[in-house]
Amino acid sequence: MEWAAWPASTVNSAYVRRTNRPDAVEQLAGWTARASVAGGEPIRESSLINAKGSGYVAAILPSGMRAVATEISAETGAGGFILPNDRVDVILSRRDREAERLTGIETQVAETLLSDVRVLAIDQHIEDKSGRAMVGRTATLELSPRQVETLAMGRLMGTLSLSLRSLADADPSKRSTTPQDLGAPRQLNIVRFGVTTTTIPK
Repeated sequence: MEWAAWPASTVNSAYVRRTNRPDAVEQLAGWTARASVAGGEPIRESSLINAKGSGYVAAILPSGMRAVATEISAETGAGGFILPNDRVDVILSRRDREAERLTGIETQVAETLLSDVRVLAIDQHIEDKSGRAMVGRTATLELSPRQVETLAMGRLMGTLSLSLRSLADADPSKRSTTPQDLGAPRQLNIVRFGVTTTTIPK
């Protein structure tokens, strides 16, 4: 980073300026940029992260959230069109053993396990503004601790798929905050010695 003259008529108050941060070159040295910065481009402090020795993903995670990777493929990852910063639903597909026991017919069911979660990375690609399809083996999701537990349980039960959400649904004020939408399991079935007990997690 270095200081450069800039037309006063186009200076934005969000830019790092010598008048309000005279020691910025020294103070911001070693910080990480959230996105690519072109040579000669004015710097905004909000576009930088002070990782303090941590990795980039740890630095961008909101307080209380976790980064968890899950396996995907072209078939389970919307054909590669899910990119970092997109929002997705996590769908669980599994065999319904109870229905099979009662009917004698192989039964497959699907349900939305998690709703409206942010994709942090595909494989090790944190951000991709090109819009190209990105077929990877893993997707890293931003989840609450309860959602992490739900995802881990879903992996054991069947196959997980990601469903890409429309940008039209991206308004945070329209997102539900019910326990179900936050990924809290509605019920947990515990099987011991062939006897099933249903409990509601607290």
